[in-house]
Amino acid sequence: MMSGDNLQRVIDAMSDGVYITDGNGITVTVNKAYERITGIPRSALVGLHMSEVVQRGYISRSVSLEVLKEKGPVTLTQTIGEDHKILVSGTPMFDSRGRIEYIVTTVRDVTELLQAKRAEEQLEQILHVRDHYGAREAREALIISRATQQCYDLAKRVAPTAAKILIQGETGTGKTLLARTIHEYSAVAQGPFIELNCAAMPESLLEAELFGYVPGAFTGAAQKGKTGLLEAANNGTLFLDEIGDLPLSLQAKLLKVIAENRFIPVGGTQFKKTNFRLISATHHNLHELVAQRKFREDLLYRLSVVPLELPPLRERAEEVEALLNHYLHHFNCKYEFDCRWQREVIERLRRYQWPGNIRELINLTERLVVTAEQSLITTAQLPRELRVDSAIGRVGVSLKEQVEALEQQLIEQALELYGTTRQAAAALDIDQSTLVKKQQRWRAQQQAKDAGNGTTRESTDV
Repeated sequence: MMSGDNLQRVIDAMSDGVYITDGNGITVTVNKAYERITGIPRSALVGLHMSEVVQRGYISRSVSLEVLKEKGPVTLTQTIGEDHKILVSGTPMFDSRGRIEYIVTTVRDVTELLQAKRAEEQLEQILHVRDHYGAREAREALIISRATQQCYDLAKRVAPTAAKILIQGETGTGKTLLARTIHEYSAVAQGPFIELNCAAMPESLLEAELFGYVPGAFTGAAQKGKTGLLEAANNGTLFLDEIGDLPLSLQAKLLKVIAENRFIPVGGTQFKKTNFRLISATHHNLHELVAQRKFREDLLYRLSVVPLELPPLRERAEEVEALLNHYLHHFNCKYEFDCRWQREVIERLRRYQWPGNIRELINLTERLVVTAEQSLITTAQLPRELRVDSAIGRVGVSLKEQVEALEQQLIEQALELYGTTRQAAAALDIDQSTLVKKQQRWRAQQQAKDAGNGTTRESTDV
């Protein structure tokens, strides 16, 4: 017979919430998933009668009390706190004399069910997602830095093989773009390209998305069941983004799929065969996750037959101008504008560190286009942190220029923090008149630069 500790370990391994009471309605235990879903710790519930749990406001009504009244299974919706709704199903367990010995309640977050429904509706969009970066030739025209070119050259060499590829790089460096390029050069290029972000949904939904489910697999499941992405990717490419965030339980199941090329849908009993090209990506250091026992070492070596490293945009400064022009054209077409870059803007953005990489560049370009008051986008329109020239620490820039750049940066930050020139000057321990004069001088210098480059729609700047 299973001991209490072992029973607790078993129910803690379940992704659905579990709440167990005895035949009198007194709480015996709950699992970790219940604590996560409801936010109520086990220590606050164990030993409480269900009527006390309701009285204390933990839940709106008790399914266990309804089971005791009905002497049979009951399903209802509970409200946790003010507006958090969960779906609960209580099932009685009878002893040999027909008396209720325990009531086992399973709990599922209604929010997750709604997400599952939306995921179902969006599956077609996942299968036919648009290529945001445009045609292959246009995309590859942007790959001009030596580091990125070496990465793409290796990717295209191994693309025709069945070798599994792991793409590593910071968030926003273009890992999805690289995965699509590999697919287009592969032997399964005519098949589907299926993408799943492993960090975008909870474990229970991830399993349903990957493996699919049979009709009636769980409460709220679609009547016809659901095709999983493992099956949808057959004779194509499956791209698992943010693989480092895949839960350990699913890592074991994915490893089995990779080894056997078959899987069992959620709630099913029959194997389904599948054959796809697997590409994974992550911004994590998977070797560190293996050392922390958060990622399976055997899965790492299965995924990383060919590792590819995408450098961050700050190490690809020669690509910045091409990317800026590409996305400026994209958003001009999208919004029917005719914006152009002032040369000083491009030079300043080439020197920017881009912590958000290409994704940040895309967002900034769109913001500047839609907020532009004139055709020419000038440095005056840049966000505050980009309006100050990044001359600080650059080789070849005089000490005087670097000191002035630092001075301007500190004053801009103080103005943003305190709101007025008087308070900013006081915080910096300088006269208000000194601060205002510096501002006027910098503004005049910028206006002179803008005038030299032209600021009207007739300007021939970039």
